[in-house]
Amino acid sequence: MDTTLGTRPALTRPDLLAAPVAAALAGWPADRAAEVAAAAIDPELADTAAFCERYGVALADSANCVVVAARRGAVTTYAACLVAATTRADVNGLVRRHLDARKASFAPVEAVLAATGMEYGGITPIGLPADWPVLVDAAVAAHPRVVVGAGVRGAKLWLPGRLLAELPTATVLEGLGIPVG
Repeated sequence: MDTTLGTRPALTRPDLLAAPVAAALAGWPADRAAEVAAAAIDPELADTAAFCERYGVALADSANCVVVAARRGAVTTYAACLVAATTRADVNGLVRRHLDARKASFAPVEAVLAATGMEYGGITPIGLPADWPVLVDAAVAAHPRVVVGAGVRGAKLWLPGRLLAELPTATVLEGLGIPVG
């Protein structure tokens, strides 16, 4: 837990969580919810690289949640992909195949914000719509304490990666995150 940011148990700071995130965490077993910490950050520094640089958090300890729109015919499926900040989601390869889609691309921001009740730059897999698959890179699932969004730009969450892998619609995929560059 990062004490320089003043992390506290997330459920004691609902003001730092988007409403769907707070509701989801409140529904978790108490022992699991107690493992999630939240901290306020400068909302102008919500983007991963800026956040990590300013607050001294390694990129390897942060995960990005990107939402994908996967299409097959007239059917569009939204899915969240959670990958280490040192990688990018393999949207056109592994994600597309896993979701059995003909085409996959990043979902329109407006549609994601409307469907999730979260803010751009703070999207997190916790509290997403119940029918959205959550694809978690194996490296994120194995991380002892990863930083993710809190649903709002002004906060971050710290939690064991295994809790992300235990989300009701989560699937852990080896190779979901591919190296950048």
